[in-house]
Amino acid sequence: MCPFPLPPAPTRAGDKATARIGCKTAAVARVLVLGAAGLVGGVLWEGLAAHHSLVGLDLEGDRDRGIQRGDVRRPRSLRRALDGVDAVVDLATGSAVGLRWPEVQRDMAGRVDVLEAMEAHGVGRYVFASSNHVTGMYELDPPYAEIVAGRYEGLDPASIPLIGRGWPIRPDSAYGVGKAFAEAAARHYSDRGLSCICVRIGTVRADDRPAEPRHYATLLSHRDLVQLVRCALDAPPDLRFGVYYGVSANTWRFWDLADAREELGYEPCDDAEGFRADRAR
Repeated sequence: MCPFPLPPAPTRAGDKATARIGCKTAAVARVLVLGAAGLVGGVLWEGLAAHHSLVGLDLEGDRDRGIQRGDVRRPRSLRRALDGVDAVVDLATGSAVGLRWPEVQRDMAGRVDVLEAMEAHGVGRYVFASSNHVTGMYELDPPYAEIVAGRYEGLDPASIPLIGRGWPIRPDSAYGVGKAFAEAAARHYSDRGLSCICVRIGTVRADDRPAEPRHYATLLSHRDLVQLVRCALDAPPDLRFGVYYGVSANTWRFWDLADAREELGYEPCDDAEGFRADRAR
């Protein structure tokens, strides 16, 4: 059931059942949010502040919210920000799917810089904002191509094969390749002692509602985003590595949430389908 005061989110054939409700533990006190001034960073800053002590770092600082100005690729900025921190939420990559290779390569180097600095400072948990674009090319294939176009005739949402973390990666862009690299780097550092959790984030919008047919499958509501990252931060320390899709309980979603439910205790509350009637009016 949903850990928030809402009706239970709909289930989906093929998802594993779990009796766990909400996040697994509450062991992380102080969290550094990299890229805290962006859209996702702003949502998480508001949502996590009641549960964790937050430190922020961003190219665009915000003194009112306690977000320092700095670049993760500059060791001094990173070292200062990591002092006294228990975990890092890393959002500090370019957010545009159309990023060109030089920008992606800089972001790739930045992820290694963050992981190296965490290892040196003894910070135990890394939560990386990966992307659904790591497997985005599946959306060219049926039935996903029809779903993202809003053509549902003849489709049963309960019978859709759900794309899971075990499926081969199929990045749809240089941006997707960069995110896949970061997941691989996190895997490597997890074998060296860090606990690394990668969340393949779906569609997060400022207005928190779908704006095109694809979003009815891919929307990750602000509330569900916060819940998922809280669960990642508070997961058991013996969870060394994991990749999870970040999406709400959308009727037409095609990403598998079974692992996130079973291993993190994530139970999404929202379904983008609830907005369809509003758009029809």
